[in-house]
Amino acid sequence: MADMDLESDSKEARDGLVDSLIKRIEIKGATPQATIKDNLYTITYRDTDPEKAKRVVQSLVSIFVESSLGDSRKDTDSARKFIDEQIKIYEKKLETAEDRLKDFRLRNLEIQPEDGKSMSTRLNEMGLELNKAKLDLREAENSRDAMKRQVQGEDANGLVVTEIDTRIDAQKRNLDTLLQHYTELHPDVIGARRVIKELEEQKREEAAARKKGGAPSVSLAMNSNPAYSQLKVSLASAEANVASLRARVESYEGRYQHFKELMKVAPQLEAEFAQLNRDYDVNKKNYEALVARRESADISGSLDAVAGVADFRLVDPPRVTPRPVAPNRQLLLPLALVFSIGAGLAASFLASRLRPVFFDSRSLRSATGLPLLGSVSLFESETARVQERAELKRFAAASGGLLVAYVAGSAVLWAMSQTVV
Repeated sequence: MADMDLESDSKEARDGLVDSLIKRIEIKGATPQATIKDNLYTITYRDTDPEKAKRVVQSLVSIFVESSLGDSRKDTDSARKFIDEQIKIYEKKLETAEDRLKDFRLRNLEIQPEDGKSMSTRLNEMGLELNKAKLDLREAENSRDAMKRQVQGEDANGLVVTEIDTRIDAQKRNLDTLLQHYTELHPDVIGARRVIKELEEQKREEAAARKKGGAPSVSLAMNSNPAYSQLKVSLASAEANVASLRARVESYEGRYQHFKELMKVAPQLEAEFAQLNRDYDVNKKNYEALVARRESADISGSLDAVAGVADFRLVDPPRVTPRPVAPNRQLLLPLALVFSIGAGLAASFLASRLRPVFFDSRSLRSATGLPLLGSVSLFESETARVQERAELKRFAAASGGLLVAYVAGSAVLWAMSQTVV
């Protein structure tokens, strides 16, 4: 109201202005003997600019007077009613926006971010899972094919050899265990070596017989060999594993292709989702702002209801005092004179301490601690004495002029203060 904030270009400057106003505004009784029952108060404000001080006091008076008017309460009720209507409108808008967001999310659950992952990240993860499933499928198929070749007889000879080799390995492990406790001449050690030798001889004989065309014996060995039965069981398990992995690969491929199709329309869906979110955020922000304004209006109305018992009326309009209230110049001038004289004496004393002068030989000898051989006297001529007397006269005239100027200035200031109306 007083346009004092036009010069405040920052929050710090505005806070400093408020603190300065708080310190310089005074509300007190109209007279020193006034009491609370008199209900008469004076508002004062000091400033170097009289017009600015008057504007501040006028603004304060306007605030006090307008706060007691009944129209402000009616305006508050009208504003609260308008805010309530706007809140209802934005409640409906907010509910509509929430329903649109909910329907969009239900229609497009697959494109919703999971654990903060975007669609491209999820597509890359699906590709990695698909490649891993394909690799597992190829490994399972290779293992199954190897088992088929063994079952079909491509490695049947190897089955018999594998059985004999297993027995030979068992005997060799037994021999190693015996040698840890007995010597080479122990009967158990000798017997173990004999069994190993017989098994190796049997292995060579069976190999020679297969070379001469002993296929029926090999087939019989396959049918009666437990390893062959175990191999057929493993083959069936491998077939089941391959079928399971193939189904997994097909499932991953279907999901991957479906997600690639979704990626083509993802930008359009994301733009639509962003638009829905923007509308929802705008409505929510306006709704919350209106609710906050309603709460503020309720608090202001309560304060007005409490403060409405006071009725402020202006008795004397704001005016500027004809005389400055500070500083007291009649006291300032003698203090300035005394301070100036004291400053001159202090400067002279400081100069004498910084560059001391010795007036006799005794003080020089005591200060330096050196023997004094002699002294030379100064003989002043008549010209020097005349010059010294002239300097003393000038100093006395300057001092007298200072006193005369002080007395004249004080008189002029007193006369001006008496003529101010």
